[in-house]
Amino acid sequence: MNIGLIIALVAILLVLILGYNIMLQYKVKAETARKQESTRYLQIIDATEDLIGHAHHMPYSKDLLMCLNTRILDALQSMHELDPKNKQLEQRVAHVKQQIKQTQDNFNEGESASFKVPTSDKQAIVMLKLVKRLRDTIRSEHNKGRFETQAYVAENARLETIQIRINIENVIKRSNDAIIRGQPGTAIQLLKKGLDALSTRSDNYSAQAREKLQTMYDELELKRQNRNAEELHQFEENQRKDDMEALFGEKKKW
Repeated sequence: MNIGLIIALVAILLVLILGYNIMLQYKVKAETARKQESTRYLQIIDATEDLIGHAHHMPYSKDLLMCLNTRILDALQSMHELDPKNKQLEQRVAHVKQQIKQTQDNFNEGESASFKVPTSDKQAIVMLKLVKRLRDTIRSEHNKGRFETQAYVAENARLETIQIRINIENVIKRSNDAIIRGQPGTAIQLLKKGLDALSTRSDNYSAQAREKLQTMYDELELKRQNRNAEELHQFEENQRKDDMEALFGEKKKW
């Protein structure tokens, strides 16, 4: 056989093998990238479903629930585009679309639940972290164009008020606890911090809370001033008695 032909066949074979390896590597990389994207979308879905799960424990508005469900729908649709033959994803997309329609049609005006005052510092911290996650989420959705600007501004302001309310209600509880423990100084410091936090706010809740905190603060300050005056009076009275004793007391016999 012609040596040149053999060399040509070997070269062709090497090219085919090299081409196959390149295609195989491309498919592996593409599959890895697809799985990574799917994992990222799945994490978004899980995190958002976790946020929705708190709707019975904290006041959620219709706009907030619509935003969160739309976020899940977008992630599911992106996953389905990566894996169009996946019937389970197709069913989940349809289910979320139905949830969005039900929320749109049946959600009553107002909020999903009433506000619950935190019963401890730990609970207050958990609630504050939840509000922060919600605010970060709606900001992200707004930046992606999936949350209309006017609705975003209103919802962000509502969540900010809830955040302030958690802090202030916790301040009131801690102040009352300090008063019961006989620590009025601590209570005064807490109330002052609460008043400082409300100083630049003008919504209805903040106005009412500021009035309540100011009343508590003024009462404690008045009691402290009266107690200081009484202690000063008692000190002066004791000093006067000591002076009188020194002047007119019985003299020692030598």
